[in-house]
Amino acid sequence: MKTIDGKRVNPLLKMALEMGPLVVFFLANAKGKSLIESWPELAQFGDQPIFLATAAFMIAITISLVVSYWLTRTWPIMPVITGIVVLVFGGLTLYLQDELFIKLKPTIINTLFGTILLGGLYYGKVFLGVVFGEVFKLDDEGWRKLTLRWGVFFLCLAVLNEIIWRNFSTDFWVSFKVWGMMPISMAFTLSQMPLIMKHSTEPLGEE
Repeated sequence: MKTIDGKRVNPLLKMALEMGPLVVFFLANAKGKSLIESWPELAQFGDQPIFLATAAFMIAITISLVVSYWLTRTWPIMPVITGIVVLVFGGLTLYLQDELFIKLKPTIINTLFGTILLGGLYYGKVFLGVVFGEVFKLDDEGWRKLTLRWGVFFLCLAVLNEIIWRNFSTDFWVSFKVWGMMPISMAFTLSQMPLIMKHSTEPLGEE
């Protein structure tokens, strides 16, 4: 991620922008009951912690996107799509007082990303290069392999989310979403570094 003057954003700040909304979601759900007891007006979002957490998540992800734009003067494609889905399904969750919609959000987002990547690859389009083309410089074979792997990975995350929310409690699902999905995603990202280095057309980190 770069600032408007071409300098890179501090990696810790970048991580905070990406992880921050999820951590807010987790904390708001974990402390929801005590927060509602201390500030009864928060009960307008619903009488369950998941509803307060959903409202907090929507606010946090909006702030994250605004700060990201302020730093870079660009709208990052994947976070923007994620933010839109969060706002739509979060809004449905609060309006209908049904936690099903916020639980379906990861399934829909990951299925959407996976389908776009694999569908594009089928038609000879490598959309992953559009997103990460400024970060990595790979040859055509490298982009195809990386796109295939990420496409399949996103679909696997969608299936995993379905398994978790359908078979475990809401609190477990929230915890797994933050402390399970993110480490899995980070581990998968790191596991792709050998492929990236093998197919890189210039040294990593070179502008």
